[in-house]
Amino acid sequence: MSVLLNLKLDGRQVHQISSVSKDVEILQLRSEGEILEAMPEVHVVFGGLNDEMFARGTNLRWVQVASAGVDSMLFHEFVSSDVILTSAKGTVGVHLAEHSMALLLGLTRGIATAIRKPSWDQRMPIRNVAWELVGATMGIIGLGGTGRDLADRAHGFGMRIVAVDPEQVEVPESVDACWKMDRFHNLLEQSDVVAICAPLTDETEGMFDEQAFARMQGHALLINVSRGKIVDETALMDALEHGKIGGAGLDVTPQEPLPEDHPLWRMENVIITPHTAGGSPNRGDRLVDLFCENLRRFLADRPLLGVIDKEKGY
Repeated sequence: MSVLLNLKLDGRQVHQISSVSKDVEILQLRSEGEILEAMPEVHVVFGGLNDEMFARGTNLRWVQVASAGVDSMLFHEFVSSDVILTSAKGTVGVHLAEHSMALLLGLTRGIATAIRKPSWDQRMPIRNVAWELVGATMGIIGLGGTGRDLADRAHGFGMRIVAVDPEQVEVPESVDACWKMDRFHNLLEQSDVVAICAPLTDETEGMFDEQAFARMQGHALLINVSRGKIVDETALMDALEHGKIGGAGLDVTPQEPLPEDHPLWRMENVIITPHTAGGSPNRGDRLVDLFCENLRRFLADRPLLGVIDKEKGY
């Protein structure tokens, strides 16, 4: 069985994969032409897949991607095929959750203001608007791996956690309640912090629109570390400029890259990091561990971890 490694791995990680089974042939190809030429013989792709690769992958049976989100790969021919798609969901929650807390604390403790205005004169203005998280409510949109990891961390700060998710998901003890999406607006109304941990799908794209921001409290903070297009840009700008919400911590934005002259960069109640929440020194090893486990399962004809419903997009 041929496995194409279509991502950057070090020698130790490649050896770990090749050690799973002697029946696996590992392909590491440098050029796009070489990859396309080899695709008819490839059974498994670890890494990226495009429509041209898929069209030539007549023996392709499974694709493992390196990201938790898969929205960029869901072209029609692939979605309608029997090829299995697995993602890195379950391995990225730790660093996304930590990044969410960093953005949140940067806003509530005045860190962003102190960095933007490095002056001792800011001492009392910062102190006068600082929050404590103890007793505040965090509403989490999407209680998957990232949402659960964030809930545990926010609970550790003494926050009350509620969530919404369209699926019947595992609910950790740190979460007071997890509702279906028909209570989305109820969650917004009672949350001091709203954290987006959902994938980008047809249902979630633009769900934070004018109506959603109108349901949020005037002091509430929006945190987004998943996909920028879940938030409608016009509605977000209006909410921030007119005090409909208190501020936002964004690792992802409705358009990426965000233009250098975009007003979001200059808003004092906004912190932006340039899609960096996915960075972690442990991410690569976690991903390879997942792939090796899935490769063993695939060879044994057992259910894989992190399987994506391609029709739903998650």
